Amino acid sequence: MILTKKCIVGILLFSIIFIRSANKFITPKEGFILVKGGKIWYKIVGTGKGVPLLLIHGGPGSRSCDGIPGYSTLSNDRPIVFYDQLGSGHSDRPTDTTLWELTRFVDEITALRKELDLKELHILGSSWGGTVAVEYMVTKKPAGVKSVIFAGPLISTSRWMKDAQILISQLAKPVQDTIQKYERLKLYDHQSYITATDSFNIKYLSRKSGPRIPAPDCEGVGKSNRQVYRYMWGPTEFNATGTLRTYERTENLHEIKQPVLFITGQYDEARPETIYEFQKEIPGSKVEIVANSGHNKLRDNPEQYLGAIRSFLKSVKE
Repeated sequence: MILTKKCIVGILLFSIIFIRSANKFITPKEGFILVKGGKIWYKIVGTGKGVPLLLIHGGPGSRSCDGIPGYSTLSNDRPIVFYDQLGSGHSDRPTDTTLWELTRFVDEITALRKELDLKELHILGSSWGGTVAVEYMVTKKPAGVKSVIFAGPLISTSRWMKDAQILISQLAKPVQDTIQKYERLKLYDHQSYITATDSFNIKYLSRKSGPRIPAPDCEGVGKSNRQVYRYMWGPTEFNATGTLRTYERTENLHEIKQPVLFITGQYDEARPETIYEFQKEIPGSKVEIVANSGHNKLRDNPEQYLGAIRSFLKSVKE
């Protein structure tokens, strides 16, 4: 059969439309996906027709449920895909430390995309989630990723630690002395060290005071998995002693060709000065600094944080 030029054009247009509409069949639901080591939980919210946004939570060992109320406000534009990494939240919590490898966490993204048929997607990696996101982008070179958002990301442990020392130097002298004393002694569970750590967290993690209202999806969910956190990172945000202590990907950022947004808080432990340095590695990437916010931008200033994400996603050609 000989196809006319008009028929060929028609077939091509139909193919493009079909591919672009492939994700429109993604509907709100939740469930579990089998990965190496156990099952991971996911939840999809929203009826928007845009390309889905996959959220990679922080940690290691944290959970996604705390962010569901906030990020769900973006779901009028597009489906929002939440999931808990193995060892976190609703997902299985094995104790086998051989599972706590970055490559295995990256493979969770591949499993999610296959199971949920996410042919196209945007990715947002927050904190350690940014580590998973950058590793996924530079090692997998995945097709179908429309953009990447790095929110207060861990991209270079050496830079993170350098920034942490700058931030510690801005704390009261007695607090600095306490941190230094118990780190020399490696007494990370001493109450004085924990109290000093709280001073750091109040200033640079979340600056908003008052009780936190538990998210409905967090009901019955365990808190952060400290075993995973300590094994991969360390005893505190500013002391990397685990497997991530040598992690470095700054030199690979240029390999990411998709539109990129770096977003961090004004007082974030992922310091704005460092984020601007990361931006230089990806031509055309954008930076947003969230005012009056620490590392937990969704809690400290959700209006600016979510507004910047929504605006960026709308600017990306889908």
